[in-house]
Amino acid sequence: MQTCSERSEAIPLVDLKRQYSSIEKDIDLSIKRVLNSGQFILGTEVSSLEKEAAEYIGVKYAIGVASGTDALHLSLLACGVGEGDEVITTSFTFIATAEAVSYCGAKPVFADIDIDTYNIDPSKIEEKITEKTKAIIPVHLYGRAADMDRIMEIAEKYKLKVIEDCAQSFGTEYKNKKTGGIGNAGAFSFFPSKNLGGYGDGGMVVTDDGDIAEKVRMLRAHGSRQKYIHQVIGYNSRLDEIQAAILRIKLKKIDMWNEMRRKHAVIYNSLLKGLPVKLSDSNNREHIYHVYTIRIKKRDDCIKFLSENGISSAVHYPVTIPAQEAYKHLGYKESDLPNSYQAAREVLSLPMFPEMEKGEIETICKAIKRFIETGNL
Repeated sequence: MQTCSERSEAIPLVDLKRQYSSIEKDIDLSIKRVLNSGQFILGTEVSSLEKEAAEYIGVKYAIGVASGTDALHLSLLACGVGEGDEVITTSFTFIATAEAVSYCGAKPVFADIDIDTYNIDPSKIEEKITEKTKAIIPVHLYGRAADMDRIMEIAEKYKLKVIEDCAQSFGTEYKNKKTGGIGNAGAFSFFPSKNLGGYGDGGMVVTDDGDIAEKVRMLRAHGSRQKYIHQVIGYNSRLDEIQAAILRIKLKKIDMWNEMRRKHAVIYNSLLKGLPVKLSDSNNREHIYHVYTIRIKKRDDCIKFLSENGISSAVHYPVTIPAQEAYKHLGYKESDLPNSYQAAREVLSLPMFPEMEKGEIETICKAIKRFIETGNL
């Protein structure tokens, strides 16, 4: 096996080729099985994945859909969110969380984050509730569980629905429960770079509520329970059989891969300890490190330095959602969401994937130390 120093290519943020090489035979056989079946939409692979995922999460129902964004959108609709309603969510996440609210004709209302966890701060939620509020969407950002006890207490007090955005948290546990199985519904993304990712777009809604499950099933298939008989206006949001077959193979590995990520995070933390950077805190099984994110001053200079040394990095996320052009009309200011704006200026995601080698992490941390030692911080 080549060491990191022997490789000529950059250390990637994510290396899906390495993962594929470790399961190539099983993946190829699963795809061939689907091709030989001649069944490509909502067949046995999807139904089997739905059953296996429901068992893994610990819920009664799982419904495969076309993307994580669709999973959020259809969950909101199934929970009764519609025109003129308000949904409280975090201001610091990927825009899909807010887009799903907008698709329903509802208004996203943004609450600030806890600067240490990057998740929505429950203490900022209650002040945002109005008579129009219908739901809360906590995002388990970077793979770390949000404070679901406090969020569920608020939801129960005001009779609000809770849709967990689990796009980055497949396998994360919160007090012995898997994320997605705590609120009224959970929405997952199977985008290729996720901890459990397909080879294309895909998503899933999970729930213990039979009514929500039935509505999502109808909505994903043009509002139909029976072919050519349509109860409501629905959508074309069906998980492909090939993606389901691939995800079934990967689901068997997810706990092992998440544990490998945790071990990488421990190495990162030990090597970066003592430097003037905010580390990505370890929190037992409540963090699966979808990305390993630090905060650092002169973040953009650091990105350039790392790139010059053959190390990939990324910013998740450089602009808060209310500061995006699409949502500026809502009128939020930095003073309304100071922690979110600070995070947007300082967060830096370093390479993280199960198949990383210790030598790669050492190389990355040495580069960050050199950046700091050159007087940048």
